[in-house]
Amino acid sequence: MPCRDHKRRYDRDEGPNTGGMGAICPPSDATADLTAEVCRTVLQPVVDGMAADGMPFVGVLYAGLMLTPDGAKVLEFNVRFGDPECQPLMLMLGEDIVPWMHAAATGDLPDRQIQWREGAACCVVMVADAYPGPVPKGMPITGIPTPSQDLVVFFAGARREGEQVVSHGGRVLGVTAYGSDLQAAQDSAYAAVERIHFETAAWRKDIGGRP
Repeated sequence: MPCRDHKRRYDRDEGPNTGGMGAICPPSDATADLTAEVCRTVLQPVVDGMAADGMPFVGVLYAGLMLTPDGAKVLEFNVRFGDPECQPLMLMLGEDIVPWMHAAATGDLPDRQIQWREGAACCVVMVADAYPGPVPKGMPITGIPTPSQDLVVFFAGARREGEQVVSHGGRVLGVTAYGSDLQAAQDSAYAAVERIHFETAAWRKDIGGRP
């Protein structure tokens, strides 16, 4: 399942590069043919190469790609889920991921594809305004909704202090929502963002191409 991250700090992809200001899953232009091509030309050769070298890979292999007129180009590989791309990806799962992780670790993966939900998911990252520069910590956070199957607020630069949640970094929260389509997911995520408050809170308003 492909995801798209938005790296630049400000709307219209302006400003400094960041660890990620939000993500959507799946992007509308990530067609089945493109996904199959990336698996065939990027992911499968890497897995096959490691196996041929006597080091078969077990776990999550994440490929960060840039789409160019000459095809997909690899920016990076990680042996973990990408962040924040992982957050909308988790809401797209149609089943519990823990049994899959256990099966991978024990070498007992089922002979079937993982189940995905129809629709789309959107993650909007809330940051302290000065991010990616130095930011204050310890700002109280209010308005975080109770998690559900369709809306989860992931902590990034945040932590609990007693009964209170406070900021503890530049990228503070990943507000992530599922919807029947991208527009519905965007609307739900941004509605939740508007209800959350901490001093200097900021976010991009165009995640997923939102006007």
